[in-house]
Amino acid sequence: MAIGSLRTLDVSGKRVLVRVDFNAPLAAGAVTDDTRLRASLPTIEFLRAHGARIILMSHLGRPKGMRKPEFSLAPVAHRLGELLGEPVPLAPDCIGPEVEAMARQVATGGVLLLENLRFHAEEEKNDPAFAAALARLGEVYVNDAFGTAHRAHASTAGVPALLPVHAPGFLMEKELRYLGTLLEAPERPLMVLLGGAKVSGKIQVIESLLPRLDVLMIGGAMMFTFWRAQGHAVGRSLVEEDQIETACSVLRRADELGREVLLPIDCVATRDAAGGAPGRVVGVDGLAADELGADIGPATVKRFTEKLASARTVFWNGPMGIFEQEPFAAGTLALAQALAAAGERGATTVVGGGDSVAAVKRMGVADHISHVSTGGGASLEFLEGRPLPGVVALEQ
Repeated sequence: MAIGSLRTLDVSGKRVLVRVDFNAPLAAGAVTDDTRLRASLPTIEFLRAHGARIILMSHLGRPKGMRKPEFSLAPVAHRLGELLGEPVPLAPDCIGPEVEAMARQVATGGVLLLENLRFHAEEEKNDPAFAAALARLGEVYVNDAFGTAHRAHASTAGVPALLPVHAPGFLMEKELRYLGTLLEAPERPLMVLLGGAKVSGKIQVIESLLPRLDVLMIGGAMMFTFWRAQGHAVGRSLVEEDQIETACSVLRRADELGREVLLPIDCVATRDAAGGAPGRVVGVDGLAADELGADIGPATVKRFTEKLASARTVFWNGPMGIFEQEPFAAGTLALAQALAAAGERGATTVVGGGDSVAAVKRMGVADHISHVSTGGGASLEFLEGRPLPGVVALEQ
């Protein structure tokens, strides 16, 4: 897919409408994690340096088409101003005559942030009139919001159809480069580490990547559906009964393709998923009827870590256990360290998904990961081989 490059666009003196993903967590009227703001700074700074007049648009939370003060982008505008070293004004809305006037008055190198796109239900409906109202604000369109690229919304799919001069931002470009390499030309061996709760949420990714990968490692609660598929006792652990045959099919297909699948060989058992009861390490078939598995065990951590030592490319999505509970976070945190170590040895490491990203940040190793994806759902759909509307819309 040819989607052009921001570096080739003439943006000097032009109003550049940029879709960013500033869906940042807030508390007490302030941004508590500015990772997503920082991720778009290279694009914003490039545009400023090249004399563009920048109009940023984003969503925040799920106001469901209603104007709700708690979802205002005002705290984001304040934090962005701090990062840029000058105040960033917030428009009172994202469309309308007053906003159009403000957009026309943006100075060269200046930045204006529009109010929450999702205060209008038409945004998520990709309403043509709403898209046209947004398009009137700019002359050039840039999409730097990979996290929303899997949604055909007005700001991601409707606007670029109306502004033919368009390109991906640097963050979008980076996401597509790293994830595209996983699909098309990974340095081998390629190892994929998947966790999380449900096989059903990952099966399409598994099916897409299985012919491409060398080793598949499975952890998280989804491991118990695979254990059940192999006839093992799982106690009260989460099992998707309707996915047991799917798990069997994955194992058969991997064998046919000559791909290695590593399943956990032990887990941390508990009677209380909230962490109120002590856990104990048990092997396969060691779970009592009233216990559930809450994390991968130390033998599994050792097994996975030793395998990752020889990886040249790694993709990780999903926690290894009930990561939000401290007693069951050890497996996830250990794998975060293992990925960082692989990166330090020269492997390309890509992390996608909320808890996986949280783990590498919590361990302070995010800077040792080649690429930490900003789009959990978008990255999975891309790796499933699905076209992303926000990317397709940029096709030249």
